Amino acid sequence: MAQIGTQINPNDSSFLENKKKMLESINMLESYLEESKSHGTEKSVKRALSRKKMLARERIEYLLDKDSPFLELLPLSGLNNDSGFGPGGTNITGIGLVSNKLCMIQSNVGTKKGGSVDYATSYKSLRIGEIIEKNKLPTIILVESGGVNLPDQNKIFLNAGANFKQITQRSKLGLSTISLVFGNATAGGAYVPGMSDYTILQKNAAKVFLAGPPLVKMATNEISSDEELGGAEMHSKISGVSDYLAENEIDGIRIVREIVEYLDSGKPHLIPDDNFISPKFSADELLGIIPFNPKIPFDIRELIARIIDNSDFSEFKKEYGKTMVTGWAKIHGYPLAIIANNGVIFSESANKATQFIQLSNKNNVPILFINNTTGFMVGKKYEEGGIIKSGAKLINAVSNSEVPHLTLMVGSSYGAGNYGMNGRSYDPRFLFTYPNAKSGVMGSEQLAGVMEIIKVQSAKSYGKKINIKELEKEKEELIKKMSEKETAWFSTSEMWDDGIIDPRQTRNYLGFSLAVVYNQPIKGTLNYGVFRM
Repeated sequence: MAQIGTQINPNDSSFLENKKKMLESINMLESYLEESKSHGTEKSVKRALSRKKMLARERIEYLLDKDSPFLELLPLSGLNNDSGFGPGGTNITGIGLVSNKLCMIQSNVGTKKGGSVDYATSYKSLRIGEIIEKNKLPTIILVESGGVNLPDQNKIFLNAGANFKQITQRSKLGLSTISLVFGNATAGGAYVPGMSDYTILQKNAAKVFLAGPPLVKMATNEISSDEELGGAEMHSKISGVSDYLAENEIDGIRIVREIVEYLDSGKPHLIPDDNFISPKFSADELLGIIPFNPKIPFDIRELIARIIDNSDFSEFKKEYGKTMVTGWAKIHGYPLAIIANNGVIFSESANKATQFIQLSNKNNVPILFINNTTGFMVGKKYEEGGIIKSGAKLINAVSNSEVPHLTLMVGSSYGAGNYGMNGRSYDPRFLFTYPNAKSGVMGSEQLAGVMEIIKVQSAKSYGKKINIKELEKEKEELIKKMSEKETAWFSTSEMWDDGIIDPRQTRNYLGFSLAVVYNQPIKGTLNYGVFRM
């Protein structure tokens, strides 16, 4: 392969100024991530510790193999919500190694709002279910939750039912779910251990019931205790809801690891040699290379050179469709195909990417889409040249491709350009975003400009006089409002991605994601819908 060179001068004033702005956004990211690690109020944490209970993140640490990485997913879900649950909700979720097997781990934060499930947490669980099924992962749920947050019940009701459905469908597919209950698993939450393939209850701590003593008293006039209704020993000795009775938290985690050890999860499809060579250029330089302002163009190869092994890139059709860069490379020894925007998408760029997707499927290689485009080119010349046909072909290829897709948002990702570059609605296995990235139907200024033109034309058609000052004020307000909704912070709050990442960590995130997708056989397709020629 040919090594990618660089034209970057890390001492250039514009480079240093951009790096400064990117570091400011990364500091904001780290602040939000720190907030997402909260285990609740100081009082609730102290109460848990006084009862010799581990906190949610400590349980994950004990569960993981020594030195295992942990790919945390959707840590800032619900960031912009005012529910009081905070970013990430009440569920810490990610992928790591347990008994040398890749597992999805979900740990309820029982010390935050009692582990109750708000809307963001319920929606997050559905996305996690998709990742589990696509990547064929066993699941470990560390349960301590009071169930649905009742004020949110109208928004959560359907999500909760869908989550239970996912658990049972995964069981049908042979993807085991293991639940370890440390405390409450009440009401609808009782169905999580109830529907799991393996259920472990902690002695003198787990409480699994559809209705607690007060509700039972009100409904049936029956008086009973927590232990009689749903205690670990009752469910282990009488009801059979529990498969294992754990003496304490450590014993419960030991049992989980023992179960995983004997799970039939297949063998990894590919384990590359560990003698791969790191990129030739520093990842730290990405902070000066990636424009803080997505409107500023840059050569996407400068990014690629800093994330792939040895900066070796076999570029495909280099001289054709130059606003789309395509080629083959490796990350941490894992082969992958790369489709990256180098600007607006012209017909040639779309056609080139379409062909490359077909080749990647033919060769059974996963694809990484790197988004930095305002979308497909518009105008009379391009409409006559068939830009709609070209865009449709690309979207057709992306939609029907069957190799795993990864997506990285590094700048702009607007309109159908987002669709053609495998945005969230096209089901990437994993999608990560840089703090500077922006996405939406179109940029806020363009959207406000279009709305202004429509209002002017509408007023003229009715013979109304235009109030220029009022129109300008409305335009400014719309720009401000839409600018907030195109940011990475908004998209991650709405779970349009699986997390915002520090650009310097790109290679690690993608390398681990590739390890996950290569954990099962990869098979492409030669079948697509009709390509409009």
